[in-house]
Amino acid sequence: MATPSLQFTFLGTGTSSGVPMIACPCEVCSSADSRDKRLRSALLVRSATTTLVVDTGPDFRYQMLRAGVRTLDGVVFTHPHKDHVAGLDDVRAYNYLQGTAMPLYANPLTIEALKREFFYAFAENKFSGVPNLELNTIGLEPFVVGDIPVTPIQVWHLRMPVLGFRFGDFTYITDANRIDESEKDKIRGSKVLVLNALRREKHISHFNLIEAMTLVRELEIPEAYFTHLSHQMGRHADVSADLPQGIHLAYDGLEIRC
Repeated sequence: MATPSLQFTFLGTGTSSGVPMIACPCEVCSSADSRDKRLRSALLVRSATTTLVVDTGPDFRYQMLRAGVRTLDGVVFTHPHKDHVAGLDDVRAYNYLQGTAMPLYANPLTIEALKREFFYAFAENKFSGVPNLELNTIGLEPFVVGDIPVTPIQVWHLRMPVLGFRFGDFTYITDANRIDESEKDKIRGSKVLVLNALRREKHISHFNLIEAMTLVRELEIPEAYFTHLSHQMGRHADVSADLPQGIHLAYDGLEIRC
């Protein structure tokens, strides 16, 4: 299936604590630059006829309001950590307005967590007004949401399997610190790669800045954007000034067509 023209919007580009982080007085958290205000990481993907989001973190409601998303055709999940699933309850607004269940696409580990954390949505006797959710278990085989083809890519968040996704020439990967060679082949040829880069210092389960740049060069991706950034990375303007050509820090609200 051919991939239609797509628009990608970064709904959030921060790590699990967000930026600014609660009670932190550092220069990043107190920055007046709007690019240093980072909600939890999520992505909006739109074709002319289909709208989907990757992850529903704690900021999901505000992200949908801020981006003016009036219809939603599905949610694709990377993994079950709270900063990527906690806002799922708020899809019930779309249930009400669209009159349909919300299709969710996730691996078995994430499906299990969604059933546990939002148990009331899957109860035999439900209260009125709970989210109406349609679970779709995915593996590593490509699938389609509306007219948007999606290719899952398995990456590793220390020992947790996490899914990245390729949409045509655009690949989105968050919460990773290792990618198997066989899965790297799915990324090669992308025109744009979005990759997590938590901070400058090494981290146990995330790529740091040097590791992310090294992977971009290895895969020969012409344009890369780093996301899932912590306040430890530094101010957007300062870090961006030192980045090589073709490598950028993403920021909330950034839009890319691909």
